[in-house]
Amino acid sequence: MASQVSPGSLTERLQLLMRGDTAGSDALVREIMPKLREIAMQRLRRERYAAPLSKTELIHELWLRNLSKGGWQIHDRAHFYALASTAMRYILVDLARKRLASVRGGGEAPVSLDEARGSREPWVQDAARIVEIDILLKRLEEKEPDAARMVEMHYFMGLTFDEIAQETGLTVKQVRSRWDRGLGWLKRMLRSRESGRSSLLRTTV
Repeated sequence: MASQVSPGSLTERLQLLMRGDTAGSDALVREIMPKLREIAMQRLRRERYAAPLSKTELIHELWLRNLSKGGWQIHDRAHFYALASTAMRYILVDLARKRLASVRGGGEAPVSLDEARGSREPWVQDAARIVEIDILLKRLEEKEPDAARMVEMHYFMGLTFDEIAQETGLTVKQVRSRWDRGLGWLKRMLRSRESGRSSLLRTTV
């Protein structure tokens, strides 16, 4: 359930920015920057080997690729931050794919995910994990978008179930149910693809 938008609210100003209205964008960026840094830190903490970026560099890429161009259809501030988190994921996936493509060099075909998972190099394994989880998340988004959103907000953005409930208008029980479905599906897929190596999605609830 989207929150009500009032004149001058953060949601309204974000919507204006996404429509290309840059008036007051400097002040808006300063307002949203702490949360973007928090999300970037959460992303990079999980992908430290394959993503040699600082949180400032990741946010800069987010601005260049997405925020400066607009076009997002924003329902509320939680939706904006979820979109920003997903956009950061795409940036890191692109980087991971490029790094995997450079493993062999010399114009040879890039290593497969199976080969990368078997590598002794931590950054190669991590790059494969980033790419594979992105593939699975996209499948989950098609299958159960609500569950995918809970995974995005809890696992990747670091929000608690209470915070997600406040941001989305869902009950904590509804949030937990969607989270359990999403995480359970991802773990099953990872077990089937990696012969039980579900540790890639370890998390504390």
